[in-house]
Amino acid sequence: MQRLIPVLNNDHVPLHLISVINTLLIAAKEISFRLHQGSLAGTLGSTLDENVQGETQKKLDVVSNQLIKSMLLETNLVHAVASEEEDFVVMGNPDAKYLVAFDPLDGSSNIDINGSVGTIFSILEKPDHPAEGTELFLQTGDEQIAAGYILYGPSTMLVLTTGNGVKMFTLDHSIGEFLLTVEKVTLAEQTQEFAINMSNRRFWTSPMEHYISDLLSGELGVRKKNFNMRWNAAMVSDVHRVLSRSGIFMYPADCKNPEKPCKLRLMYEANPMSFLVEQAGGRSSTGYERIMSIQPTDIHERVSVIMGSRAEVDTCLGYYKKYQCDRPDTPKV
Repeated sequence: MQRLIPVLNNDHVPLHLISVINTLLIAAKEISFRLHQGSLAGTLGSTLDENVQGETQKKLDVVSNQLIKSMLLETNLVHAVASEEEDFVVMGNPDAKYLVAFDPLDGSSNIDINGSVGTIFSILEKPDHPAEGTELFLQTGDEQIAAGYILYGPSTMLVLTTGNGVKMFTLDHSIGEFLLTVEKVTLAEQTQEFAINMSNRRFWTSPMEHYISDLLSGELGVRKKNFNMRWNAAMVSDVHRVLSRSGIFMYPADCKNPEKPCKLRLMYEANPMSFLVEQAGGRSSTGYERIMSIQPTDIHERVSVIMGSRAEVDTCLGYYKKYQCDRPDTPKV
């Protein structure tokens, strides 16, 4: 099995970008160790604080964020970082060209039940035009030069794209290296598996309500086939399942909280996962537009997410055309 760095060299990934990716993985190994120590590491449970998203922070959220941020900035290869756990952009080397946005521990509510969690990251280059702070990161998903996630499960895995397909690597703890285990991830166009938080059903808009209703009707309904539902309550593990065996993952906008109709963050979750899904032959949309075409207006912007097997995503989007409604993720003037 090939090690990560030779694989990236063969793909002609620039040396400094390889170093940035490798730094993320060094941090990931430490996070993986602490997670696998569980209660023995003394980092389980919640803090008394909330992050910028208004969510209660887990102790490992804070540890993971600090670890990744510090290690990236110490490389002198990173111009700035943006994290789901940080209120503002953190500046690094003014002469460096790489920008890194990350969710240090996606699905952290699963930590205390020993469920799968992960680190999601997106790498951009400093824009050509003059920009500072938040402005640096207000780029579309199409401008990403690399994206991926590290999944901390029974094994620790890296799923990565640098714009040349999607590869999966598995951490070999005996040598401390990520080894190539899937050379090319390809999503099947068709699927019979979906992932969605069904507890929000009563808050969905008409298109999603009708779509899910038809999936649940199975072979007796208009779709004429049975579907299985899976839900891990962590985007990183739900999307990993989609990339591993195809499927469709959805976190649509809803009316449960009119102030926050969408759950997932464009920069830290939706864009990097969309890059992976599209590179694997799938499709990613808000229901109304392609996610990676969205021009961000804020580093903590949230969007509706529908991604996975191309044919099934297209079918879902057909419901958005058939059942017209006001977009819940669009602020009313």
